[in-house]
Amino acid sequence: MEQQDESFPFRELGTDPDDAALEIAELARWIEARVATRDRLITLPYTGERFAIRSPARAGHDRFFAAARATSEKQLPYWVDIWPSGVALADLALSRADDLTGRPVLELGCGLGVTATAALAAGADLYVADYAPLSLAFCRLNALRNVARAPRPLAFNWRDPLPELLASLGHLPPFPIILAADILYERRDIGPVLALIERLLAPGGQLWLAEPGRQTARSFLNALTAAGWRGATDRFDGPWPGGQAARVRIHLLHR
Repeated sequence: MEQQDESFPFRELGTDPDDAALEIAELARWIEARVATRDRLITLPYTGERFAIRSPARAGHDRFFAAARATSEKQLPYWVDIWPSGVALADLALSRADDLTGRPVLELGCGLGVTATAALAAGADLYVADYAPLSLAFCRLNALRNVARAPRPLAFNWRDPLPELLASLGHLPPFPIILAADILYERRDIGPVLALIERLLAPGGQLWLAEPGRQTARSFLNALTAAGWRGATDRFDGPWPGGQAARVRIHLLHR
């Protein structure tokens, strides 16, 4: 089982290409010491962009889920998979690069980094958040390997009390765009995620939420509507990696 309190020692990258190559090698070694990996070639269905995404091998995937189910918290490691919602949001980020270029952007629940890689390719000054150190490491590795840029990692669990969580993050810029792909699996996350977004989104900012129609996501959207949020929805039908069947909805929402 991964140690949640053990993180890769991320550092600021310089402009020297050797810095990125060195961190790629260090990240790969750090990850491989904790889980066997495999590479998957992901093609975004609308822009046609292709990313080589490193992920846990099947045995590691199953081990993480078994370990999580054996705990009282049951914090399931959804980050180990490549989900259609993340692929769809990556496509949207590339197709709307003008909205992201040069702006501070936050992705909640970065997973393996498919969306993050696209947002960096689109020019975002990207911060990525996840509770799992391995997720943040995979995300940074995949971004560096594909676009030679790295997101700024934020390690936290949105289920923690909000005042303490915000204090632990220190100073962050107000984010004009927050990205989130397939993060709403459990009802207990609706309140914490909404409260966190309300605090971190800049005035006039947008939430780009990708989800495949789960009831929890519908309940979250109802909560947003009740809180005065409005927006538009696009639908994306794939094809998705591995032949997954999903109708992904991306909601562009504002307060």
